[in-house]
Amino acid sequence: MGIKDFFVKKMLASQLKKTGLPKEQQDMIAAAVLKNPEFFEKIAKEAKQLEKQGKSQQVAMMEVMRKHQGELQKIMMGK
Repeated sequence: MGIKDFFVKKMLASQLKKTGLPKEQQDMIAAAVLKNPEFFEKIAKEAKQLEKQGKSQQVAMMEVMRKHQGELQKIMMGK
């Protein structure tokens, strides 16, 4: 694990801890993000763009997640 991955993992752990998800789910999400950083960066950029259009962060993220639902399922299932 490189230094960049180490810091990304620490940041993710910090953010995921706030969600209240079980540790197992937090680890699964962190692993998916580390394996597919470009995809999750794309999701973040799309959500940020929707926020700039006046949508709340939660609504923006839900819309983007729904848009990429199929790909997210593949990533989370390890396919």
